[in-house]
Amino acid sequence: MREVHAFGESLALARRLARALGSAPPAPVRVHRFPDGESRVRVAPAAPRTVLVRTFDRPNDKLVEVLLAADALRRSGARRLVLVAPYLPYMRQDRAFQPGEPVSQRVVGKLLGGAFDRVLTVEAHLHRIARLDEVFPCPARSLPAAPALAAWLARRRGRPCLVGPDAESEPWVRGLARVAGLPFIVGRKERLGDRSVRVRLPALPPGARRALLVDDVASSGATLAAAARALRRGGAARVDAAVVHAIFAPGALARIRASGVEELVSTDTVAHATNAIGVAPLLAAALGAPPRRA
Repeated sequence: MREVHAFGESLALARRLARALGSAPPAPVRVHRFPDGESRVRVAPAAPRTVLVRTFDRPNDKLVEVLLAADALRRSGARRLVLVAPYLPYMRQDRAFQPGEPVSQRVVGKLLGGAFDRVLTVEAHLHRIARLDEVFPCPARSLPAAPALAAWLARRRGRPCLVGPDAESEPWVRGLARVAGLPFIVGRKERLGDRSVRVRLPALPPGARRALLVDDVASSGATLAAAARALRRGGAARVDAAVVHAIFAPGALARIRASGVEELVSTDTVAHATNAIGVAPLLAAALGAPPRRA
């Protein structure tokens, strides 16, 4: 029997995952912060096959605590240890863009891949590599979110045009359009700063009056807001948005709402008030199958 352990902020998702796996409710991982900022991690006794669940918004403290938990779980009985990290950080920095910078993707991949026997995530932000296990020393897989978003779309009325705000979004927007059977367009983005972008979009298909912006990560909200304004200028009667990872820095939600987005939803890879799409079935299906390369 597979056993699930989870940090506090990921317990709700871990409960849904445990139910989907037919496992007992997850055991909480306890964290105590000392006055100097160090963390003490404590885990319950672990089964030989153990899954640890933690998402990595605000990643820096969490990375250290997950590595400590991996050691504690090994010492407590885990022989095969799988990390389920629904949102995985530092995947964008896949090369040294300027002299003196690290390749953060490989640093984090080496750390986590050395502590776990397998790593699962959802829609890792990959650009110049095809598979997650190219940078992990253990089997690692990035699951597509398209099936979960398509199931959510199937429960809604109407057939919106899917809109990817930039070229980076095209592969997975195209995949979602194929699964959902919907038209799509993709824009071009010019980044002017951390919170300032310009988005140019082609015209919506003939007869399309509703648009659904889709993106993998929403942080500052600048890209979604710029794309929504472009859609409104182009004649869209309604603009909604769906994102996979609801990071949402302070002010992001207000920025997106002010741009004309009427409904904003996210998956539950990161706990947030906008969560409306569950990923536990995707994760459970991947855990129930033999490990394979993605």
